[in-house]
Amino acid sequence: MTRRASRAVETEASPEMLYLWICQLRRAPYSYDCLDHFGRRSPRPADPAMRALEVGQPVMTIFSLSDFTVNRSLTISMASGWPSLVFGAITVRYAIVPSASGRTVLRADLLMPPLDGPLAGLRRYLLAWGDLFMMRKQLRTLAALAEEDTADASNASRGISGARLVPTVRRLQR
Repeated sequence: MTRRASRAVETEASPEMLYLWICQLRRAPYSYDCLDHFGRRSPRPADPAMRALEVGQPVMTIFSLSDFTVNRSLTISMASGWPSLVFGAITVRYAIVPSASGRTVLRADLLMPPLDGPLAGLRRYLLAWGDLFMMRKQLRTLAALAEEDTADASNASRGISGARLVPTVRRLQR
């Protein structure tokens, strides 16, 4: 039986900015970099060139892009070879969904087909819990980065420069 695991975060980020950041998964995992990116920090800022998607492109080293809808979703599948042997034929769909509160939801749905072998059940169980830990961090990181960029874009459209506005307190001279 194929198992489904869903994870989601709600954010103030615009759908376009969230899409830009999920496209960055082609470059890095944006999770716990010490565990899944060989200790290197996932790149910041976003690279707009990552939006040039084609089915089959590598994503996070062990996945390949299998489908996408611009500004709405990105679907990746476990790459063939050792990744599929270790983790199984997992598919992950990242979706950007408007929420009833007027915010945006970044949702990830994992489809995990059954594994073969004597420890298959235990492997699938451990993978689901390990992924919960990693995916939660990933979604929160992507949402936070997209929120920062959404705020920067909003400030720029109002003619305010600078990534973060820092209030300045001046001491009055007597």
